[in-house]
Amino acid sequence: MLGDLNAIVYHDYAALAFVGKRLKAVNLTLKGKSGCLTPLAWRMSVWASPTHKPHTQAPHIRVAYPVDSGEVQSNSNQKYSSANRTNLNLRSCMMKNCCLTQSSVLKLMLSLLAMIFLACDFGFAASDIGSENTRTQKIVLVAGKPSHPPRMHEFKAGCLLMAECLRATPNVEVQVVLNGWPADESVFDSADAIVFFMDGGRGHEVVQENGRRLKLIDKFVDKGVGIGCMHFGVEVVADQAGVEFKRWIGGHYEHMFSCNPIWEPAFASFPIHPVTQGVKPFQVKDEWYMNMRFISDLSGNEASVAAGLKFTPILVAAPSDEVRNGPYVYPPGPYDHIQANKGRAEAMMWVVERPDGGRGFGFTGGHFHDNWANDSYRKVVLNSVLWIAKSEIPKDGVQSSVSKKLLDANLDMKK
Repeated sequence: MLGDLNAIVYHDYAALAFVGKRLKAVNLTLKGKSGCLTPLAWRMSVWASPTHKPHTQAPHIRVAYPVDSGEVQSNSNQKYSSANRTNLNLRSCMMKNCCLTQSSVLKLMLSLLAMIFLACDFGFAASDIGSENTRTQKIVLVAGKPSHPPRMHEFKAGCLLMAECLRATPNVEVQVVLNGWPADESVFDSADAIVFFMDGGRGHEVVQENGRRLKLIDKFVDKGVGIGCMHFGVEVVADQAGVEFKRWIGGHYEHMFSCNPIWEPAFASFPIHPVTQGVKPFQVKDEWYMNMRFISDLSGNEASVAAGLKFTPILVAAPSDEVRNGPYVYPPGPYDHIQANKGRAEAMMWVVERPDGGRGFGFTGGHFHDNWANDSYRKVVLNSVLWIAKSEIPKDGVQSSVSKKLLDANLDMKK
């Protein structure tokens, strides 16, 4: 039911027949001498956001129908500013005492049809028949096997929580693999991004089967698939997968070179980057790894380009001398080279753009499951997942909320 047709906002474009049904509801009543019409104001406006992508997203179309005042009805739409609005005035007759003949009406309707065909060039498609040009980004989250005491390393619950938070994101499909490497690897088919949240080191799922899995992921990376690794999942043995991880995500945790203290850094500022959109300063206690083995031995606390890889640190903070002095989780330390860098800021999260356009990220937090309740902590991870899939990130970042019920859902059965 269209109801009052003074102003209608179409949130998805309609095919000709679909629009035609709505045009029937416009009542143009002939009055007066020579078949003149009552004063008419008609306007169609197409708003395209700054990030609108033709052939992938349908802009909002607002149609203002005849109004008694002779002025075009204007509904506020805060999502788009006037600077981003393109007004396509097919025919506007707003003069007082204006009289439209039947011939003028015919021209008006022909102009409308022309506008509809023109709109098709912007990538609009009939909602009932779909569009070949609308593509959904596929994201695969791989959760590792149960590990650590309760509410720590909750890979299954964490991946399912992320999937739920991304569920409302347009044009994104999230699939979750539980309990480690998938038995059916076809889940990776057509993936735009793969995220590994699991235990690492020599037991890392990606280094098993004598390197076969590494080679498989390498093929995905060569096709531009984004790769993300979280918490223990950023650790590999250097001679097993160090070269691959530097190429995929820019670096990795290296035993006895990196360290893993439990501390509470204050992330006070962020670089201008899509993954930081909507992220506010926050402070969370976690097992934040530091002194990572980055590509070309970068310190990691500044944006750089190395080996063709564009490296951007996202979460950066300077640990206190007390943190550097240990103890660390394992081994307890301290390490001389960690103490020697006192005062230096460290990167606990970073993103990379590969020379071929592919993307990756590393996130060293994720030890304590309850940290997902922190909005900015959660948002910077969700934004990064979308970013490596080359999906559009909302201006204010991924909007989500986590209830106590969701936080407690899907926890592994641990003693």
